Amino acid sequence: MTAAYDPVAVQYAEFVRDIWDDHPLDRAAWTAFADSVRGRGPVADLGCGPGHLTAHLRSLGLDVFGVDVSPAMIELARAAEPSLRFEVGSMAALDLPGASLAGILSWYSVIHTPPAEVPGILAEFTRTLAPGGHVLLGCFESDGGPVTEFDHKVTTAYRWPLDELAGLAAAAGLVEVGRLYRAHGEGERPFRQGRLFLRKP
Repeated sequence: MTAAYDPVAVQYAEFVRDIWDDHPLDRAAWTAFADSVRGRGPVADLGCGPGHLTAHLRSLGLDVFGVDVSPAMIELARAAEPSLRFEVGSMAALDLPGASLAGILSWYSVIHTPPAEVPGILAEFTRTLAPGGHVLLGCFESDGGPVTEFDHKVTTAYRWPLDELAGLAAAAGLVEVGRLYRAHGEGERPFRQGRLFLRKP
């Protein structure tokens, strides 16, 4: 993943800078997530890329930091948001104590993970979340079909049925508290978008 995103980090940062400005349902999802975790402790934006959503979560009143596997992305994030904390790291093995997070944003950050490795990442989410902690996971949805591989331009990606992701999350110890779908927008991949809200009991 590092090798895939490092060479395109600058172009990707430009691409995503304002990409969700026209999607009120996404803004509503981020706000609902923020309302669930505000004041409860630190929140991790995992797969934070250039840090644009990390900064948005801070504007919603969260104590938030970003983690990304790409050093180039973290360099851009630190330059753009010097007052925020950004770290190079992997979602599969976070350098964080157990039960230390109030929330996790995983916004399109598991889409490149081979399906067989997703349960391990969800287990790491569970390990690092405090009881009562929340996850907001965004992905390309498979329109009710099976997990589907597609060419993402940067590297191989996967579309997921939310029912299957929710089942894997349940097996990892997370309960579903809600979900949201929206149609693709102009300039986006022609796939339905899925948002899954999860909680650690």
